[in-house]
Amino acid sequence: MTKKLQSIRGIHDGLPSEVAKWRKIEDVARRVFSSHAVSEVRLPILEPTELFVRSVGEETDIVSKEMYAFKDQGSGNICLRPEGTAGAVRAYLQAGLTRSGIQRWFYMGPMFRRERPQKGRLRQFQQIGTEWIGVSGPVADAEILAMAQHFLDALDIQMVRLEINSLGCAACRPAYRDALITHLNACSEHLCKTCHERIENNPMRVLDCKNESCQAQSADAPEMLAHLCSDCDTHFSNLKESLNALDVPYKVNPRIVRGLDYYNRTAFEFITEQLGAQGTVLAGGRYDGLVESLGGPATTCIGFAAGMERLAMLMPDIKTQTVDVVAIALGDLALPYSLKIAEQLRREGLSVVHAGGGASKRQFKLADREGARFVAIIGSNEVEHGLISLKNLATGEQTSCSIKQGIALLKIS
Repeated sequence: MTKKLQSIRGIHDGLPSEVAKWRKIEDVARRVFSSHAVSEVRLPILEPTELFVRSVGEETDIVSKEMYAFKDQGSGNICLRPEGTAGAVRAYLQAGLTRSGIQRWFYMGPMFRRERPQKGRLRQFQQIGTEWIGVSGPVADAEILAMAQHFLDALDIQMVRLEINSLGCAACRPAYRDALITHLNACSEHLCKTCHERIENNPMRVLDCKNESCQAQSADAPEMLAHLCSDCDTHFSNLKESLNALDVPYKVNPRIVRGLDYYNRTAFEFITEQLGAQGTVLAGGRYDGLVESLGGPATTCIGFAAGMERLAMLMPDIKTQTVDVVAIALGDLALPYSLKIAEQLRREGLSVVHAGGGASKRQFKLADREGARFVAIIGSNEVEHGLISLKNLATGEQTSCSIKQGIALLKIS
């Protein structure tokens, strides 16, 4: 017997029940984001590997361990995109938009990271994100957070809380980094192997480690909020005031550090307790130095992204496509007419399956299997008089009427 092929580990099929939720997420995103003057962009899945080395950071787990990177024939080193922000900035610069004013974009599609697959974390995952390029100040930060809250509310996602932090800037972070490294070196014997490596390369990531021993050692570590410069402190205070004005509830969490090198100042996560360890459903922050690091002018930016699989897990089930009508042809002479009727009903926006003619018993069984609301029965009488007979499969009631009347009946039932 031929062996059945399976999908690649950590890469799942999107079947109708899940895709129904993805489509709702996409539809809600388009509606909510457009109310904030955010436009949709379509970005490539393949990007130069160097883009993420320079932006995300060579020492991050994403670049050093998780990226699907390879050498292409004639194109150098390329990779499957692991996240969307760097690609959006690359597109912004490549299109020459640095003098075109503020750009508010959103995108959706697959991202790729070679992580250990688990609930809510796949190697190919669907992501929806937004990047506001050229916006500055705490008001913009508060507005994008309000938009994120509106998005989650519109999806009817409950029991999610917003946590915020400030990661400082190039002026105040070096002194904090030194203080944090001193603390971590003093307790390094109790840290995991990964955090040992992070102490010199990316010490703030130790604060985000899920290892219990590392969490215990970092519990009394210095906090960035206590080391903010005057500008960063004012920015964070004004952000909180703006969130209060917008009635967006939040909690300050000094342990939020985010996993990418390009973040500064505002960082945030929307968190739930309903997904176990994978509790972050939407997250992001400010990345004011990224455009410049990729060859553009100094540009202030903020954005966020959400994994659609995780959002879908928090949403109520959505009924998949309902078949409105199964067209049944009684006799060979009725078949051509029934095909025309089926097509006419489809053009009216109804979901129609044609039973294919033949034995009536088989056709009615097919209608039952399809879960159709009605059957359109086409026999010699219907053909002769230009009628349609509709049978409601829930009530058993049958009506013979004109095509126009039948369409009206199907639409109101």
